[in-house]
Formats: sequence, structure tokens, C-alpha cells
Amino acid sequence: MSVRTLRVALLGCGVVGTEVVRLLRQQADDLAARTGARLELAGIAVRRADRKRDDDLDPALFSTDALGLATREDVDIVVEVIGGIEPARSLVLAAMEKGKAVVTANKALLANDGATVHGAARRYGADLYYEASVGGAIPLLRPLRESLAGDHVRRVLGIVNGTTNYILTRMEETGAGFADALDEALALGYAEADPTADVDGFDAAAKAAILAQLAFHTRVTAADVHREGITDVTAASVASARAMGCSVKLLAICERSDDGRSVGVRVHPAMIPRTHPLASVREAYNAVFVEAESAGRLMLYGAGAGGAPTASAVLGDIVAVSRNRLAGTRGPDESTYADLPVHPMGNAVTRYHVSLDVADKPGVLARVAEVFARHDVSIQQVWQDGRGDDAQLVIVTHRARDSALQATVLNLRALDVVRAVASIMRVEGEEAGRP
Repeated sequence: MSVRTLRVALLGCGVVGTEVVRLLRQQADDLAARTGARLELAGIAVRRADRKRDDDLDPALFSTDALGLATREDVDIVVEVIGGIEPARSLVLAAMEKGKAVVTANKALLANDGATVHGAARRYGADLYYEASVGGAIPLLRPLRESLAGDHVRRVLGIVNGTTNYILTRMEETGAGFADALDEALALGYAEADPTADVDGFDAAAKAAILAQLAFHTRVTAADVHREGITDVTAASVASARAMGCSVKLLAICERSDDGRSVGVRVHPAMIPRTHPLASVREAYNAVFVEAESAGRLMLYGAGAGGAPTASAVLGDIVAVSRNRLAGTRGPDESTYADLPVHPMGNAVTRYHVSLDVADKPGVLARVAEVFARHDVSIQQVWQDGRGDDAQLVIVTHRARDSALQATVLNLRALDVVRAVASIMRVEGEEAGRP
């Protein structure tokens, strides 16, 4: 019996693209058995076709004409691993207009202009799969889109950036400051030469937007996500978290409001109790914790980045779209039926760890406490460390609205007994406090 051949065009051949090529060749027989078709590499779009490469690929496969390759008549599946918004968006749209199935790892494109890409897929009846856009090898999107399709997801809490998790892990384990931990991450290749997208939270925010859209059936873009990075996390904050039985993590938090009428999506550093499963996620690993009405609490953990892990997710999507193509069907469409508004960060409710440098004299605590009370921010714990004429005052609050906490901090800065608001960090998870 003859076996059909499906031809794959690869756009981009960097770290991930190189691994996709390797897996397509190395697992050719297994992939044919799993899909019912031979997967043949039709071409690879690169910036420089004459660049020397460490493989035995036919030089004729390489082309600098990405658009021509993506729209070729003999191509069935287009895999985009270029990254960024342009030219990736134009190439993906052109491929779908020609009826090609598209597999992408492009979180920036999906988070910033997913509506256009999904609209084109719907209009042209094309498959669009993007498991590799969030969490590398970890299967995150398919469980949200399919396995939990019959459930009601309340919250998604995740560590979705390996670079920042590595830096924060080293700060906790060694007592290093942010700059020293970043230098170590750079030396080991865990951080890019320009780490801005990671340490300022842009990468995590894009992933949070994608997770929230799938979890809550609501269109969410990167612009809807409140974003804070880790550049202001100090060794003192990490040590204070440790004293409270917590770890500091850069978290992507996607949650429904208590009344279920809106959603909030935020990325920021936070303290979480060491008893929480996410606290044990170390080094460059990622994990996502899902809370659903019927399924309860689930955690998905693994390698969140890297060539081979990300390529594994890409290959999984290639298998899925190949099966759809052979069956004459397409995968699930974008689900935005709920159309919930994304509420502002001021509506978020959580606990806070506030560190103040204050004058060490009678009455200071009473004046500080009065400011918290004025804004209905209830104090759970407080402790003070005297240092001559000055003291450090650390306050952990009960749950409060972010807008109330920000107003509290504004008033604290105006007090003559407060030398500085040294740090503010949110506290997520179950109750935790200083032993």
C-alpha cells in the first residue's frame, strides 16, 4: 500500500529549527507510522543560504526566499520558528491563504496579534497549532484547550521563563544580588546577550496572554497583561522571603475575578510558600499550576526552553496537523465566546510584603499602621530590626486590592518618619509568615 507524502517547509533554522530538522530526519519512520504519511522536508528558509552548517543537508534545500517557500504549491505544512512579529506574520498569513497548515512557536506574534492570525486560519480553513509557544516541551496549551474543555478553569499560576527562574534560584541559594546572578546566567548561556525580554517580563507576559486566552475563552493580548520584571529584586528581599518560609519567583498569574465577570492577567515577582509545588521549581525549569472547578489542582512541569525541548513540541504539532490533513479536517478554532473584560491591575487582590526604612523612635509603628488602616489594608504580621537611629520595619498584609496598597505606599512615602520604602513584593499562595 502506498503511503502519502506530506511536505514540510521550515521558516528559520536557528537553535529550534536545527533541532526540528534533526528530529524530522532521525524519527522519519516513527513519524510516518504515527501520522500515516511520510514527512518530507521541502525546504528551509534562512537569511544566508551560503552559511556553513554542521550537517549533511542538501544545500538545495536552503533558500532566502521565505515567502516563495511558504506559498509553494507542493508544500503542505509550514513551520515558523523565526520569532518576532514581522516578517513572521506576513509569512504565516500568506501560507494560510494558500491553504497550508501552520505550526509556530511564535509567542510574540500570537500574544500581540493573535486575532489576525486566528482570523486568517478560520477564513482559509487552515490549521494553526502553537504548543511550542509556551513552556517548551511541557504540554500546556493542549490540556487547556482540549483536556479541560469540559471544566471551568479558575486560575493559572506559572513559572514560564527559565532565565529569570535560574537567576532567582541562584540568588536564593547563594545570597547573590541580581547583577551577579545575571552574569552567571549569561556565562552559562541561560540568558541572551540582551536579556531585556526575560528580566523585564516581556517574554512571560506574552506567554501569560496566550494561557489566559485559552483558559478563559477570552481574547487577551500582551498589552492587557500587567508586567513587572525582576531587576528590582534584591538579595535582602530574597533573604526576607526565606525567613518567612517562602521563595521568590517571577509568576504569570491568570485568574477570574471572584464574581467570574472579568479576568486579570499579571506578571511580577512574588513570594510563594515553600510548601507550594511551584516553590520547588529550580534552575531553568518551568511549571504551570492550574486550578479548575472539577479537576482540582494540576501542575505541569518540565524543560521550558531550549532547542530540543521546543522542537519536541513543534514535532507534536506537526503530527497533529498531518493527521488532520489526511483526514480532511482541521483542529479546534480559537475560542473567545466568553468575551470577558480584562480588569486593571488595581482590582487584583493578594497579600503584600512591605519593607520600610524608618526612624527608630516611639510612635513610628502606630503612625505607619494608621496609614494602612486608612486605606483598609489589614496588617497580618509586623517585625522590626533596629539599627541605631534607623530601623527596618517589615509588614505583611492580609489580602487587599492592589489599588489600596499603592495608595498606602504613596502615603507612607510622605511620612517624615519613613526614610524609604525599601521594597514591595506580593505574596501568593497559602498563608505564610515569619517563624
